[in-house]
Amino acid sequence: MIEIGKDIDYAVNKLKNGGIVGIPTETVYGLGCNALNESSVKKIFKLKNRPKNDPIICHTNSVEKIRKYVENFPKNAEILARKFWPGPLTILFRKNKLIPDITTSRSEYVGFRIPNNKTTLSVLDKLDFPLAAPSANKFEYISPTNPHHIIQNFNDGIDYILDDGNCSVGIESTIVGFEKEKTIIFRLGGITLEKIEKTIGKCYINNNKIRVPGSFKKHYSPDKRVYIGDIKKLYKKFKKKKIGVLSFNKKYKFVDEKYQIVMSEKSSLNEASQNFYSSLYILDNLEIDLIITSYLPNNNIGRSINDRLKKCSEDG
Repeated sequence: MIEIGKDIDYAVNKLKNGGIVGIPTETVYGLGCNALNESSVKKIFKLKNRPKNDPIICHTNSVEKIRKYVENFPKNAEILARKFWPGPLTILFRKNKLIPDITTSRSEYVGFRIPNNKTTLSVLDKLDFPLAAPSANKFEYISPTNPHHIIQNFNDGIDYILDDGNCSVGIESTIVGFEKEKTIIFRLGGITLEKIEKTIGKCYINNNKIRVPGSFKKHYSPDKRVYIGDIKKLYKKFKKKKIGVLSFNKKYKFVDEKYQIVMSEKSSLNEASQNFYSSLYILDNLEIDLIITSYLPNNNIGRSINDRLKKCSEDG
């Protein structure tokens, strides 16, 4: 059984000795290891069954530390860092030779962020290296937003899980990069398109030139098949099956209540974001054949949730 606890110094010692620690962030839990230690990074790729062409985001606790590992720090990156760090924003930089190629899947770019979680910031403050920390789940499976989700993915291979309860944002970081004068959003996430554009102006959605985490077509998926559309129509289509419903803000009379999860009864997109992955974990462990759902309002963080829904569904 993997040990779960709140001992920051114990976690730090494991990381300094090349170990792997489940770490909390405001987005999802990560599998943290020394980003400069190639053997530790290899362990994470193997543990997750992660493809070698799927780069890992690095985490630390200050811009000064990040500057050690990147070729330059663009002006717009400075603006976004001041506005959104600590927070659910990852910024792509051209890396220098200190970051091993395995960590970035041989990309010349490295993604860095400063997470907004006091526990993990305390860990990072005690380390003289950044943490490589992909989500603490098997590749393609649902991202974990509490320690018990990690245990559902792994029986061993993790030295410690640092427990800080449920994640406050509940969806991965937004990934941004820069091409000449353009700001590119490579992955929608916890910082919305609207907030970024309000800060630095017009942004462009992923041009697919750079491989980033979460860019595979199929991702974030439960074992149960997920179908997106009009919930009433989908129910009629699959009425001979045992159906689970994932709903934004209401329940449906034609499905047993115990097979339904409402992400936000008060129609809050932020609350839906917090509950999204945990809802999928619950549904995936019920005795049902499939999950039906519908897209959320496609604005603010609803746009990010819809991105995850599309990637975890049969319609993706």
